Amino acid sequence: MRTGTVFRVKGARHLLGTRTWVMGILNVTPDSFFDGGRYFDPGPAVDHGLRLADEGADIIDVGGESSRFGSDPIPAEEEIRRIVPVISSLRTQTRVLLSVDTTKFETARAALGAGADIINDISSFEMDPRLLVLAAETGAGFILMHMQGVPKTMQAAPRYEDVVAEVRGFLAEKIEIAAAYGLNKESLAVDPGIGFGKRLEDNCALIRELETIAGIGRPVVMGVSRKSMIGKILDVPPEERLEGSLAAAVVGLARGAHILRVHDVQSTRRAARVADAILSRPAGGENPEKREAGRAR
Repeated sequence: MRTGTVFRVKGARHLLGTRTWVMGILNVTPDSFFDGGRYFDPGPAVDHGLRLADEGADIIDVGGESSRFGSDPIPAEEEIRRIVPVISSLRTQTRVLLSVDTTKFETARAALGAGADIINDISSFEMDPRLLVLAAETGAGFILMHMQGVPKTMQAAPRYEDVVAEVRGFLAEKIEIAAAYGLNKESLAVDPGIGFGKRLEDNCALIRELETIAGIGRPVVMGVSRKSMIGKILDVPPEERLEGSLAAAVVGLARGAHILRVHDVQSTRRAARVADAILSRPAGGENPEKREAGRAR
């Protein structure tokens, strides 16, 4: 069972735990595993972002570099070229929180300057420690994720003695390091990194025992949407993984997830609302401290 906890973003304190938050994925890339190329141009990307907001996203996560298994990194200049026009346009049209999915200081700085609120770093600042200084200076929220290896090779041969204990220990250590750099712990959230250097059994164990990760005391972000673990269980391609993704999401929120990172915002929001109601948490109430969602009026 998840507990209530505060997530501080640029001075605003959001109480998470009364209901599940949904983070909509906006990949401004040509090669992401599910929607690569669909929103590569700024126009379609902005339209999709506004659609995610209208469907009830609490956060829109904008990324310009694919992190699928086997992908190569791109220069910060290209990443900035892809995402900054999208973030700038969204910021003028919606009050939904915006996060930037990046491992690079230069990209995060440009994105925050364009209106992003949160840094979502799959490397937990291992690829660029300067992100901690940036987050401390700007008050941005910061999502720490566990990944074994790097996207290019992470699924080649992942191995763990105790995946839940190792992921928890990694994230707890990163929280302390971030705090030493001056970040308020309330500004930090954690993500166990489903599918990032994990076998199917590792992913299942992390979701099944997510309460152990939640025990760290920070909001838990879980991203399972249409990932290969769903495909392995159901033997279906990404286009046919919605039902499996929803099943995993509901188990995750019941085990302690505060934020679900997904491609399908409306379906997930509806499933989470029912699950929250069954689990005796408010099904539709908005956090009074949360900024008004949806398009700006």
